[in-house]
Amino acid sequence: MAEITRKELVLALIAAGDRPRLSGLDLSGLDLSHIDLRGADLTGADLSSCILHRANLESANLSRANLTEANLSSANLSKSVLHHTILYSADLDDAIMISADCLETMFK
Repeated sequence: MAEITRKELVLALIAAGDRPRLSGLDLSGLDLSHIDLRGADLTGADLSSCILHRANLESANLSRANLTEANLSSANLSKSVLHHTILYSADLDDAIMISADCLETMFK
């Protein structure tokens, strides 16, 4: 269960500016559709079962993040870093992954 609500996350993003640090946060199960997380540091974050439909994750660092069963349909993951990221049963339909760095990313 997520540590914070979508509303709290949006307020934190507004306050954070260009490169929000959200590493290690439990955001599991949140509906983050259409949210702008461009350039965010989500290293080690739990995003399992999140709805990230049409989210902007361009240039985000998702290293070691857990995206098990996340909905990333039509999300922008261009230039994102996905080192050792867990994407088991994730929905990546129509996701944009141009120049994404997927070193040892785990898909199933």
